[in-house]
Amino acid sequence: MSRLSRISRKTKETEITVELNLDGGGQVSLATGIPFLDHMLHLFAAHGYFDLTVQAAGDLEVDQHHTVEDIGICLGQAFREALGEKAGVRRFGSARVPMDEALAQVAVDLSNRPYLHFQVNFPPYPAALDPQLVKEFWRAVTLHGGMTLHIEVPYGENTHHMMEAIFKAMGRALDLATQPEPRAQGAPSTKGVL
Repeated sequence: MSRLSRISRKTKETEITVELNLDGGGQVSLATGIPFLDHMLHLFAAHGYFDLTVQAAGDLEVDQHHTVEDIGICLGQAFREALGEKAGVRRFGSARVPMDEALAQVAVDLSNRPYLHFQVNFPPYPAALDPQLVKEFWRAVTLHGGMTLHIEVPYGENTHHMMEAIFKAMGRALDLATQPEPRAQGAPSTKGVL
């Protein structure tokens, strides 16, 4: 069974295409127009062993918000499409990833119950990606991917390190949650559906 997806989204603010292979090897082709976001998505895909292509054109002359959020929307939809009914997957995944002085802790449930818990206090310093947009990105992934995400950084001093730890940990956690579970019969729920 191929676990692939291709999502396209065109609005008056952005035009985005995302291709995802859950059973890849971490290969990427990224052109978001935001180099730091490309870097974060590369880390996410590499540590999740997802093949990921993102092509985006957005109104970056306004700011990064529309582009970042819409990429999150498309990535969430790509996970939802690639997973289908989610039969035979592990469903849950978690990871703790350090990046120097920062530690990210994440947990995911592919529950079809969108919820985001985001407890991160970024330092009040300028960054290559507006720290508020990290939350907006994962909120969009959550809502459009039908998943519950808990993201916490209990400590960290460097915004870059904190963001990097989050994206790496999300890759690891989603890799675990999307893995086939050979013992599973149907949907990973006592209800019989997700």
